Amino acid sequence: MTNKQRLPLLILMVIFSPLAIDIFLPALPVMAAEFVVPMNEIQWSITIFILSLGFGQLISGPLADRYGRRPVAMGGILIYGLASIISAYSDSLAFFLVSRLMQGFGACAIVVSAFASVRDKYNAIESGVMYSYLNSAICCIPALAPLLGNVLTEHFGWRSNFEFMAGYAVFAGLILFFTLKETRPAQTQRHKNLISMANFMPVLKHPVFMFNALLVMLSMAIIIAYVSSSPAWLMVRLGLNQESFVYWFSFNAAINIVACFLAPKVLIKFGARITIGFGMVLLIIAGLLMLALLPWQTPSAFMIPIMISSLGFSFLMGACAGQALAPFGEKAGSASALLGFMQMSGSAVIVYLLQLLPLNEAEQLTLLMLLIIPVYAIWKLPQVKKHILLENY
Repeated sequence: MTNKQRLPLLILMVIFSPLAIDIFLPALPVMAAEFVVPMNEIQWSITIFILSLGFGQLISGPLADRYGRRPVAMGGILIYGLASIISAYSDSLAFFLVSRLMQGFGACAIVVSAFASVRDKYNAIESGVMYSYLNSAICCIPALAPLLGNVLTEHFGWRSNFEFMAGYAVFAGLILFFTLKETRPAQTQRHKNLISMANFMPVLKHPVFMFNALLVMLSMAIIIAYVSSSPAWLMVRLGLNQESFVYWFSFNAAINIVACFLAPKVLIKFGARITIGFGMVLLIIAGLLMLALLPWQTPSAFMIPIMISSLGFSFLMGACAGQALAPFGEKAGSASALLGFMQMSGSAVIVYLLQLLPLNEAEQLTLLMLLIIPVYAIWKLPQVKKHILLENY
């Protein structure tokens, strides 16, 4: 199978996750009213999904190494589709949150299989390029899904968003069932115990993995904080209607898409070190700008720094993911799972702890962006660089 044939299949797999996060964002106020709960409680449906998306990878990664990428992906699609149907017919917040937990477990199996397949077939730089292209596809979802979700919610109610997810699971599942090929190398390590630190300790001890995974986790925390807080900040605090919210959300996503298409070209031309450094600088600039604009509580004052941070995120994610997984060809599933766990669950925990502080949404995002400053300072130290740089870095 050529790259041009494999990439569309991988795209079908990786958009399961952002679809489950973004399509129903415009419906959150409607859902809160129907379940008779505050907005912050209905936002738990995003946090719980992301947490399960991360924790589930600690199981699905070793499963992908033991049984292969294809069966784990197909099992994840089945779980995702069933959970989507349950979500659509939930009659209480508790039941709905349980279904979202299941949906996250399904999505994580699909994502781990996709990322492990990339590592199976490509080296560090090639993997970074592929991850950037996949991130481009992922970034299309925040641009398009809220538009679709807004139409579905207005004409068919909020439950239709989850019926659409179930339909997508059927559509993509049938295509992948007949076209997805197994990529697991013959020398892949297969651990007897699925949940064991022995699976992950060699990965955790590798400085290249740890640095890049940490950067991925912090970058993802910024995105999660933005996605989970933007409905409350823009629609509740600033009084925007659903259409205006979708406009700002989609505009930012469109910028993200352009950046993700540019990122592979920058990575190929300048290498991962310059690409990652540029991404960190953009995040720091975004944080400083957000800090300066805190007194102005307007949509543009909130969204312009977010747009700059989205550019930084786009340059970081593909390059960092490619570098983090590069040393682990013989256990790509476990390494992909650990990266996904840190990216999703680790970042979700950071955001949760941040939300406990007496800070509003804009202040929380400012603090998160500025946390990149000490990481950048460590990255610039010569004695540190020699331990976290690959030869083709």
